[in-house]
Amino acid sequence: MIFRGKRMGLVLLNRLLDLGEEESIFLAEESWQDLLELPVTSEILQEGLDTDACIEVKDLGFALHLSEPAELWLLLTDKYSTQKILPEHAGKWRSKITKTVQANEADFFPALTEYFSHSLATELFCESCSLNGAPLYVEERIERLMQLLQPMLTKDESILEICCGSGTATQALVRLGQHPLSMDSDRCDLCQGLKSELMEPQRCFVLDARLLPRLFPARSFHTVLGFMVGLIDDFNWPLWRDILLKATSLAKKRVLFTVYTQKEAELIAKALGEAGWKGRIIDNRDSKGIYDQWAYLAENDG
Repeated sequence: MIFRGKRMGLVLLNRLLDLGEEESIFLAEESWQDLLELPVTSEILQEGLDTDACIEVKDLGFALHLSEPAELWLLLTDKYSTQKILPEHAGKWRSKITKTVQANEADFFPALTEYFSHSLATELFCESCSLNGAPLYVEERIERLMQLLQPMLTKDESILEICCGSGTATQALVRLGQHPLSMDSDRCDLCQGLKSELMEPQRCFVLDARLLPRLFPARSFHTVLGFMVGLIDDFNWPLWRDILLKATSLAKKRVLFTVYTQKEAELIAKALGEAGWKGRIIDNRDSKGIYDQWAYLAENDG
C-alpha cells in the first residue's frame, strides 16, 4: 500500500481515537462510496498487515498501527457496508489491542466526514486541481432563498441538503441559524466550497445521491431539500426522478426543491405526488430570471 501526502491533524478523528493531534491517521477507503463497498479494506484483509498495536473502536472498527511505509494509524470500519468483514479477522489483532474506545455513531460519522473533507481540500487523492479561485457567490440569490425558507423552517431542524455544489446556496440556511448536512456527487465543486470555507468539513460529503438510503435509514431527517436541482429534461428525467425519490425517502416532514423552469417543478410534483407527498408548486420568479425561479414544497403530515 502507498499512502500519499502528509495527513494534517484532524481534531475529531484524533479525539475519537484518543490520540494526540501529531499522530497521523488514515482511513483505508478514499470516499464514502468506498466505505459502502470496501474495495481497499477487502484487499488489506486478504493480504494481511503487520501491525504492532491496535485500537478497538467498540462495535465500529479497528485502528491498526503501522511502521511501514510510514508510521501511522490505519482505520478500518465496515459500519456502513452490507459486508461485515471485520469480525472474522478481528482475532488476529486481539492480542495487540492497547485500548478500547467507546464512540457512538453521532460522533463517528462527522469524524469520518471531516477526514474525507480534508482529503479533498488538501488534494490528497488528486493529481491536479481543475478548479481555481472562489466559487460564484451571488448575494442576491442568498437573500431571496432566505426569504423563501424563513417562514417554513423551525429552529434546530435536522436538514439534509442534496446537490449542494460549492455551497453558495447553503449560506442561506447557515444565515438562518440552520446546520444542514450537505452533499453532492461532484467532488471538485465541494472541494472548491471547502477551500473557500463556505462549507463545514464535518457537515459535507461527496456521494451519489442514489446511495443515500444505504447510508441513512428512512425518515432520518426532518427536512430534505436541494437548490437548483437539474437542469431536468425529458432525456435525464429518469435519473433525476430516481435521485429525488431516494433523497425524499429520508425526509420525515418536509421536502423542498428549487429549479429553473415550471416544467421541472411540475415533473417533480408529479413524481413526489405519486410517492405519497402532498405539495404545491411555488412561483418564485424575479426580474433576473436565473436562480430558484420555481420551487416544489411538500409536507407529510402523517
